[in-house]
Amino acid sequence: MRPLLLLLAFLLPPRTRAGEIIGGQEARPHSHPYMAYLHIQSPGGSSTCGGFLVREDFVLTAAHCQGSRIKVILGAHNVQRRERTQQRIPVVRAFLHPGYNQQTNMNDIMLLQLRRRARLNQVVRLVALPETEARVGPGTMCTLAGWGRVDLNRGTDTLREAQLRVENDQECSIRFPLYTGQTQICVGDPRERRSAFLGDSGGPLVCNNVAQGIVSYGSSLGIPPAVFTRISSFSSWIRETMRRLQKQSQNEVPLSLMLP
Repeated sequence: MRPLLLLLAFLLPPRTRAGEIIGGQEARPHSHPYMAYLHIQSPGGSSTCGGFLVREDFVLTAAHCQGSRIKVILGAHNVQRRERTQQRIPVVRAFLHPGYNQQTNMNDIMLLQLRRRARLNQVVRLVALPETEARVGPGTMCTLAGWGRVDLNRGTDTLREAQLRVENDQECSIRFPLYTGQTQICVGDPRERRSAFLGDSGGPLVCNNVAQGIVSYGSSLGIPPAVFTRISSFSSWIRETMRRLQKQSQNEVPLSLMLP
């Protein structure tokens, strides 16, 4: 299969129920209180992605998780149940990075503005973002969480987690011709069967309690490593976008896709 087909196969969110991370385990309920589950409606149907709460009114995710209507679920463990801890909030604006390229998947990052502020508590919290543009180094052990699939045929509805290692850029460069270490992170030991998979897109890679990466793409078979968007490369854009809307009333704007 050509590299582009591999990329597309991984990017496409499942149109059935969510599943689990390959090689992971079920997370202790609400041990990742920053996690967001995205239910996406588009002209082609419905799909799901992951995301994470970075401000009371903003969720960060992957740009390829865009849709015409998005609902965010916070405080969830089992996304198929109406848990009392859940907060379901519609998205009013989706801000794609102006340099996002759907064909190459470069700059795969998007901010979602929520209709109302999330209520922060023990099961709904913010996750820290990188303060500087320092790169997370190879060998760093990080945590991935998500509702993605375990394989093409099996799934579960509860949040899963896995410990993944940051790899040298070379590991991804030889597998993915479009990979660039400047704005992406190579994640997952190729000798181990642990990786993000279908449905994990948009979820965070958390290293030492800081969100460093966003699930972007990988092998259609879920073989590590996978490619994550490097959040530190977009710190200025994230801060400026949220600052620009800080005083704007969210209830007065319709859902609109801010294309470059």
